[in-house]
Amino acid sequence: MNQPHEHGNAPTSESATGGGLVLPPIAQIPAGWTFAALIIGLGGGLALAFAAPATMPRVLAVAGPIGELWLRALQATIVPLVAALIFTGVYQTVRTASASDMARRSLGLFVAVLGFAALVALIVPTLLLAWVPVPASAGLALRASLGGNVPAALPGVAEYFRSIVPANVLDAAANDRMLPLILFMSVFALATTRLVPVQRDALATLFAALAGAMLVVIGWVLALAPIGVLALSLTVAAKSGPAAVGALAHYIIVVTAAGTVVWLAAYPFAALIARQPLGRFARAMLPVQVFALSTQSSLASLPAMLGACERLGVRGSTAEFVMPLAVALFRATSPAMNLGVVVYVAHWYGVPLTAGACA
Repeated sequence: MNQPHEHGNAPTSESATGGGLVLPPIAQIPAGWTFAALIIGLGGGLALAFAAPATMPRVLAVAGPIGELWLRALQATIVPLVAALIFTGVYQTVRTASASDMARRSLGLFVAVLGFAALVALIVPTLLLAWVPVPASAGLALRASLGGNVPAALPGVAEYFRSIVPANVLDAAANDRMLPLILFMSVFALATTRLVPVQRDALATLFAALAGAMLVVIGWVLALAPIGVLALSLTVAAKSGPAAVGALAHYIIVVTAAGTVVWLAAYPFAALIARQPLGRFARAMLPVQVFALSTQSSLASLPAMLGACERLGVRGSTAEFVMPLAVALFRATSPAMNLGVVVYVAHWYGVPLTAGACA
């Protein structure tokens, strides 16, 4: 399974995409510098709040706008990037699924594992939050620093379905209503596969180019991540105090737990479904996992994954087809960790998650 919270490269070859659409690599967040900036920002904000409160307004007058500008630059890429990637992802998946029985079986397995990961996200964080809830002081402090309105109740099923069908897709995009936009782009991509080849290929090339351009822009923004994270973390810590640090640690533990469960589930899955000896599978995966952790890239880890398949006795023709397809379309821990964030924020703001809302 791919590594938690994928920040790897997008597929860059026809074998990886299954459709011949070429995307540039997703830019790597400078992880070491960004983590150091987070620690420095949190520590600096706390020191500012307790040791030099008189200087805090002047410092925040600089740090606040810098952090906000970086965050806005990141947010500005989201709508066009999501629209383009949804189109290319659905388009490539449909084209791949129509290619062979192996492709359809692989995609079916991907969907089953992603569904399992989504279920883990709804169960594991909920249980952890029931056992160790969000610290009350931290929740209040962070809500005060972030602001925003909390709905009194979640919409019902009928309201939910009405909300995801956009009356005006441009209005949905302009107002950052992502779910209607995702639904529209998915249907649009499906419709594109029914066009004549010239029209179909033109639209596929257009959206691949849009996705590629936005990936380049987001790379420029992510290159400034240490500066933006430093400014944001300093501002939050200075305004919220020690509660912000405790809340961040609590959040990281709860959300990471969901991804960890999915990652560990790969081992019994390999033993029970693929009939691989557990020790042999673990030994074959270890160098792949070390490489993936160091590179944060599924694409860069592809040769190591193919090597592991060879050591495990997987047929070469199968591995050489399924592994690039997985790199392009399979993010096993993404539903677990991203939905884990949703569950965490819902508990943080006191929004009840009913069975219907979870579904």
